[in-house]
Amino acid sequence: MKFTRFALIAAIMIPAALTTAADDDAHWLTADTLSGLELRGIGPALSSGRISDIAVDPEDHSRYFVTVASGGVWRTTNAGTTWEPVFDGEGSYSIGCVTIDPHDSNVVWIGTGENNSQRSVSYGDGVYKSLDGGSTWKNMGLKESEHIGNIVVDPRDANVVWVAAQGPLWRSGGDRGLYRTTDGGATWERVLHISDDTGIAEVKLHPEDPDTILATAYQRRRHTWTLINGGPESGLHKSTDGGTTWREITAGLPDVDKGRMGLCFSPADPDVVYGVLDAARDEGGTFRSTNRGETWEKRSDHAPGGDYYNEFICDPDNVDRVYSMDTWMQVTNDGGETFVHVGENFKHVDNHALWINPDDPRHLRAGCDGGVYETFDRGATWVYFENLPVMQFYRVTVDNSKPFYYIYGGTQDNATLGGPTRSRNPGGITNEDWFITVFGDGFKTVVDPEEPNLVYSQWQYGGLVRHDRATGEIVDIQPQPAPGEDPYRWNWDAPVIISPHSHTRLYFAAQKLFRSDDRGNTWRAVSGDLARGIDRNALEVMGRVWGPDAVHKSGSTSIYGNAVALSESPLVEGLIFVGTDDGQIHITADGGETWHVEGSFPGVPANTYVAELEASQHDADTVYATFDNHKQGDFDPYLLKSADRGRSWTSIRGDLPDGEIAWTIAQDHVEEELLFLGTEFGLFVTVDEGEHWVALKAGLPTIAVRELEIQRRENDLALATFGRGFYILDDYTPLRGLTAQTLAEDATLFPVKDTLRYIETSRLGLPTVEKAFQGDTYYTAPNPSFGAVFTYHLEDGLKTRQERRHEAEKEADEDKKILPYPSQDDLRAEDEENDPSIILTVRDAGGNVVQRVTGPRGKGIHRVAWNLRYPSSLPTDPDPGPQAPWDSPPVGPLALPGAYSVTLESEIDGVVTQLAGPQEFKVTDLGGGTLPVEDPEAALEFQLQAADLQRAVLGALEFTGEVGDRIKHLRQAILDTPAAQPGQVAELAAIEDELNDLLVLLRGDRSKARRNEPTDPSILGRINRVVGGQLSTTQAPTTTNRDGYAWAAAAFTEQLEALRSLDARLGALEDTLEAAGAPWTPGRFPEWPRGN
Repeated sequence: MKFTRFALIAAIMIPAALTTAADDDAHWLTADTLSGLELRGIGPALSSGRISDIAVDPEDHSRYFVTVASGGVWRTTNAGTTWEPVFDGEGSYSIGCVTIDPHDSNVVWIGTGENNSQRSVSYGDGVYKSLDGGSTWKNMGLKESEHIGNIVVDPRDANVVWVAAQGPLWRSGGDRGLYRTTDGGATWERVLHISDDTGIAEVKLHPEDPDTILATAYQRRRHTWTLINGGPESGLHKSTDGGTTWREITAGLPDVDKGRMGLCFSPADPDVVYGVLDAARDEGGTFRSTNRGETWEKRSDHAPGGDYYNEFICDPDNVDRVYSMDTWMQVTNDGGETFVHVGENFKHVDNHALWINPDDPRHLRAGCDGGVYETFDRGATWVYFENLPVMQFYRVTVDNSKPFYYIYGGTQDNATLGGPTRSRNPGGITNEDWFITVFGDGFKTVVDPEEPNLVYSQWQYGGLVRHDRATGEIVDIQPQPAPGEDPYRWNWDAPVIISPHSHTRLYFAAQKLFRSDDRGNTWRAVSGDLARGIDRNALEVMGRVWGPDAVHKSGSTSIYGNAVALSESPLVEGLIFVGTDDGQIHITADGGETWHVEGSFPGVPANTYVAELEASQHDADTVYATFDNHKQGDFDPYLLKSADRGRSWTSIRGDLPDGEIAWTIAQDHVEEELLFLGTEFGLFVTVDEGEHWVALKAGLPTIAVRELEIQRRENDLALATFGRGFYILDDYTPLRGLTAQTLAEDATLFPVKDTLRYIETSRLGLPTVEKAFQGDTYYTAPNPSFGAVFTYHLEDGLKTRQERRHEAEKEADEDKKILPYPSQDDLRAEDEENDPSIILTVRDAGGNVVQRVTGPRGKGIHRVAWNLRYPSSLPTDPDPGPQAPWDSPPVGPLALPGAYSVTLESEIDGVVTQLAGPQEFKVTDLGGGTLPVEDPEAALEFQLQAADLQRAVLGALEFTGEVGDRIKHLRQAILDTPAAQPGQVAELAAIEDELNDLLVLLRGDRSKARRNEPTDPSILGRINRVVGGQLSTTQAPTTTNRDGYAWAAAAFTEQLEALRSLDARLGALEDTLEAAGAPWTPGRFPEWPRGN
């Protein structure tokens, strides 16, 4: 029997009767039920993220794909002006490579699983193929490969495809080796297998003789405590018969343990091959072959390192020019003897992918840890694509800033960033809103809960600073060992917290726990060494203990034996829990005076990394823990709870799916059993403390959620994803108290969050255009919906007659029953029916209707927002066209602060029925204006009056348009009516003259304006200026506003009466023409029989 990577572990550790959350359709709470609670991605794209590969359409260089090491696959069809994620719903987010079929650019191959061996790499689930240019995908197999090095399509036959499968990084076995398909991926044959510990890093075909193939074998293993990045099984293999037979190539290569080797055939002379190789005892370097890889010559010591680099790209024209992916991109112009920097003055470092334009080798596209860059002068200058939000966040923190809280996070190689979670800009959050608190790889940030300008941020290995947001200054506050004291062992991702009992007290942990009571100015240790004291150099890896000369031994690995998780009870001061990387949890109840340690946990393998600890918000004795054993090749979730301060533990995994590494847990501060869990592939929620878990998928791609944090004031859940930036679940309160009974109700209207009242203002001056005039590359992330957000649930939704008939027919088909054919009356009723609708009616404290908002009518949870406005005074338009960017949106006056309520209603066949509610909520003024409003009620009264006048003026103008249309038709009708009288023509002309005079007063003299002559203010111009000016402010109307209204009102009163008189005269004329038998014209009701 063959076990998958998940099934083998599950068979050993998971009870056979366990159901998974994937089978939650039988439960009353499902992912579909919660799909209306959509997460909001906020980027940022100020920096981007690690790009693993680039593939450019050979026929259209503006169309290309980039793969993100842990952020999916992105496609551009316009040279990077815009990007589209095209892999979000697939089974993996970690991508190693992309290949476009040279025979058909709509055929795209993806190898999942980042193909580096560094500490933060994730894994994939095999090879994918698209036949439609990346719009849809199919998994083609090799699901146990976990890391794909590269994919090559035979230039002679699109059905022949080669896959270099590195295989699992943290265990032996899997789909490991060189694979070939001859039927387009339907079946695979492993044509080169070294061992269960050694995979294939790269496969390269000779450009002119594809039967000549080179493949590099790569033996490596990583665990929490070490990396062995090479071994005796690594090497170079060659086939000259299309992969049927293979032999190892050794001539000219080091006779020591080797690591990863990167290759490139030179397009300028395909018999020339370059290789970059890691090897033990510093014998690696750059090598060249001039005979298709048969023999090699060492050209230099240049070898950037196979755990993160070792990739060569040959120039298409110059046989001596080769680019090397490195921290700083390198290039040789002399066949590998010397390397120099390409030039990256204002470009991010850590390069992993490069495309060279075959038509112009000065044109390069580079993928690095900072995203995608492009140069047209061979690296002298670079363009950065600041619209690709694929940041890898390790951690997330939210502060208590007002009015909008800030979010912070540490990233892989892109510093620690902070920024607002919403802005007053209706276009959303832009790159300009973000700032860096400290550079380097970033990790946990904590913010003073009482003084949000004080931000404590980290870079790798415990580099801790105090950042002053007001000035931008930073102070180094990392604890230092005293003379003679053992060095401190900081984890790559060291834990730090602010005590919930004192906002000036910090706890920070290496192998010891440190405490500061003065914001990090001074520190003292409150524990001894918390680690087990395991000697990592004595631990077996791949069946043996490796010596100090092993390839890149323990490179990019934290010193083993340190603290990695930390939490203090918010209920009991000094009750602290510390987790270590070697699988222990230490507990002190007295601030470190005494300690208790637990090192064994039910169902959790020994020495498993403690990923996170979360002391309960509700019970001082309760603590939650997640454990991460993926660096032992074990991807299952370990999620435990202790109800006795850590002395005993029980699993609350419940029905979580297999393979979901449990990274982070957060407990609601109101509802004790409401928990959120961030996993390797998404976000889960439970309302019963882990008995049943449900995926929250809406708006969230397949991605690792590395940390969760709750902003309690706003009841928001913040997510740090490792490859897609920050996400926020705004106002998750509908999940509180959610029961089967609640969802069984026909309709439920959930409590409404109080909201802030303010005017949205665009920094770029165009409130209705998201990017203003900045172009499509300008990156913006959405704000939450402005105004009061209403959340409701419909048990079965509102359905049309036709929808109900279709459901009945489907059920009958499934039950093999026959329904009677519907009657013609039934079908006519379907045709004539208006769709039922959901209406949310907002009322003020006096019960007066302020606004009606429509919402979705389908089954499930939905959210809609009231924009805090009264209805617009513009004429009703059921099918509005595009709006000019400088036009104000069609809204009414802003409602006053105060108490409001909302009810949920349905409208079916003209009958309005209340379904749920009312729910009450408050609208609070944000304030902050320089000039206070002394009488807001009077200001609103004026705005409503002005809006009502605008409504009437615009209505009058619409009516004049109808009158003009009637006149136009009547003019022709008189000609077409034998019984018409000559005097009717004169009367019609007089009416038209009066209409034109009236239009000059209502809308202005268009004849003078067309000739660029000054015109008198029109009635419409005056009232539009008054209303438009009041829509963009909460300030009181000016005297000029009031005068404008008074002048417009007086003039309109007079002209409205003239319009009524004109309409009466026109009606009388229409009556005489009807009597004369004139053809029908607009506005006339025909008489029959005529003369009665």
